Amino acid sequence: MRAPRVRHVEPVDHAEVAVIIERAFTEAFGRSNEADLVRRLREDGDVLFELVAEAEGELVGHILFSRLRADHPGLYAALAPVSVRPGVQRIGTGGALIRAGLESCKEHGVRGVVLLGHPAYYPRFGFTAEAAARITSPYSGSPSFMALALEDGAFDAPLSVAYPDAFRG
Repeated sequence: MRAPRVRHVEPVDHAEVAVIIERAFTEAFGRSNEADLVRRLREDGDVLFELVAEAEGELVGHILFSRLRADHPGLYAALAPVSVRPGVQRIGTGGALIRAGLESCKEHGVRGVVLLGHPAYYPRFGFTAEAAARITSPYSGSPSFMALALEDGAFDAPLSVAYPDAFRG
């Protein structure tokens, strides 16, 4: 398979994106509630942006960044979820989505990104638990809770962030 083309999600993509998310999370983790999370984030207007990876005329991956409410000025984002269609995983699609997503975050003026993810995977993109150490959130203290500063000093001072309501549902 050729390298996927990454682009912004269009409304016509929503149904296929839901299938990708459900299949990816069911196969990897035995759960499929992430597709519902994406739907609720969209309905609530909390999506900062979404990207899809397209290869050979079909969608093969998806990533979403949502707005966080922070007690500091500036825009902070949560990365969740990132999904790649089973059968085309482990060939760089997820990485391409993450890299493109982080570049889009910079273009949107995001100061920093947080996520709850696999501690062996996300550090390759610069995410660390150390960067998240001064952040208060429902996920604080977990080795899976990581952050990446996109602007100098984004996480230097203690910071409290609130996730969109959809994450609690």
